[in-house]
Amino acid sequence: MSETVFEIKDLVKEYPGVTAIDHVSSSIKKGEAVFIVGPSGSGKSTFLRSLNLLENPTSGEILFKGKSITGRHVNINKFRQQVGMVFQHFNLFPHLTIQQNITLAPVLTGKLSKSQASEKADMLLKRIGLADKSNAYPNQLSGGQKQRVAIVRALAMNPDVLLFDEPTSALDPEMVGEVLSLMKDLAGEGMTMVVVTHEIGFAAEVASRIIFMDKGKIIEEGTPDEVISNSSNERVREFFSKVL
Repeated sequence: MSETVFEIKDLVKEYPGVTAIDHVSSSIKKGEAVFIVGPSGSGKSTFLRSLNLLENPTSGEILFKGKSITGRHVNINKFRQQVGMVFQHFNLFPHLTIQQNITLAPVLTGKLSKSQASEKADMLLKRIGLADKSNAYPNQLSGGQKQRVAIVRALAMNPDVLLFDEPTSALDPEMVGEVLSLMKDLAGEGMTMVVVTHEIGFAAEVASRIIFMDKGKIIEEGTPDEVISNSSNERVREFFSKVL
């Protein structure tokens, strides 16, 4: 049995007048590529952001490798070194070169020396075909290139899990493929990934498990075939009939 990386128990996140996450329970196992799909406003991104405490749950519990991260005495920075996050809008530092963007966190946290971090950055940039952009600045890159850099910046920390919050939604259509290709490679290598996306075809191809959310709840979860193609749930079938 694979190790359980995340265990989510009865998670609730409330804002004034709105319940964004409504008593959600699930788990993420090592090596899984879990894709979270559903209509806009269903709580997908809030759920994902709760996994690395960018959103503080109102109630419920999240365990990471068997230890609660929702308790009072959690070292959030140490925890986040193990959980990489890739955002919709890249979040690269515009005043730093591409290499500096990648090496900053490993050096600041003491995970790697400056020379080790530079060596790793060079290796990662070569992997994504951007070795010649090491000394460029983010504004000199296309959207697809920036997002690939954002992904390898997260990889530079050797995380146990990568979280992706709609990583292609800010990209021009022709740039989407290069980002999805890198994500597919990572999933194939066994990287534990949790992905919020509207790219249903990609989810069907790459996901080991699909979580379908609506109105803050998990309505259904299972293999892509079970959820996308053969769901017994009327709401789920209705959604996919409109987006596929």
